[in-house]
Amino acid sequence: MFNNITSKIAKATSVAAVATLALTGCGSSTSADGDTIRIGIKYDQPGLGYQDGRDYTGFDTDVARYVANELGYDEDHIEWVESPSANRENMLKNGQVDMIFATYSISESRLKTVDFAGPYFTAGQDLLVQKDNTDITGPDTLDGKNLCSVTGSTSAKKVQDKYASSVQLVQQNSYSDCVVALNAGMVDAVTTDDIILAGLASTKANKGELKVVGNTFTEERYGVGLPKGTDKCEAINKAINKMVETGAWEEALTKNVGESGFKYNRELNPPKLDSACATAPAK
Repeated sequence: MFNNITSKIAKATSVAAVATLALTGCGSSTSADGDTIRIGIKYDQPGLGYQDGRDYTGFDTDVARYVANELGYDEDHIEWVESPSANRENMLKNGQVDMIFATYSISESRLKTVDFAGPYFTAGQDLLVQKDNTDITGPDTLDGKNLCSVTGSTSAKKVQDKYASSVQLVQQNSYSDCVVALNAGMVDAVTTDDIILAGLASTKANKGELKVVGNTFTEERYGVGLPKGTDKCEAINKAINKMVETGAWEEALTKNVGESGFKYNRELNPPKLDSACATAPAK
C-alpha cells in the first residue's frame, strides 16, 4: 500500500511539473528561447547606452529595442545587462547575454570567438573641442596641445604616433572626466569615436558648449555581438534594414545625439545589410 501511495505521489508531481513548464513557456524566463531576451549594453555612455535610474537610453538601446521587437520581444520582455568592454566576449560565450549592442566594433580578433550581425553604425575616431575653438580641425593640428582619452585606450596614442608627435597626452578614468577637464580648460581636446563624443556633447550639462570636429580618421563598425555559431544574423540584419527604411534609424540618431550638431559619415551610413553574419574589416 505504501508503494502505491508513493507511486501516486510521484506521478502527481510529474504531472504538476509538466503543467508548470507549460505555463512558463517550457524554458527559462531569461533565455532568448523563453519569455525574455537579455541584451548587453553600456550603462555609462550618454547618447548611446546609459542607465538613468530604471530607464535605459541611447542610440544603442533604441536599435536594440527595434531589433528585439522585430524578433518578437516587447519592452517588458527585454532584460538589460551591463556589458563592460573587457567582459563582452566572455559574457556571450558563457550565456550571460543573448546579444550585445555596446559600441562593439567588429574586428578580426573578436570574430574568432563571437559572431556579429550588422553593422548598424560605422563610427570613426574624431575630436571633441570647446564650441568656439577654431584652431583644432583634425588630428594633425594637435601639436603642442593637451589631448585627453581614457586610461587603457589607444586612441590618443594613435594621434601621437601618426599625426602630431608633440601632442601632450592626458589620461582620465572616463570620458566624462575628460569632458570635465575640457570644460575647465585643462585639456584642448578629447578623442574617441565620433558618436561617443556626440553623445557626451548632447548631455544637458554640455549642450551648446562643445562640438565634434567632424574630421574622422578611422572606421569602427558597430556590430551586434552574438554567440559563436548563431543562426540569428539574417533576422537581425533584416530588422536593421527595416529600421533604416522606415526612418526609425535616423530618428533614433537625431533624438540621442542631434543636440550636439553631429553629422555622421553618409558614405558609410546608414547600413545596407545582406543576410550573412559580418566579416572582418578589410585591411
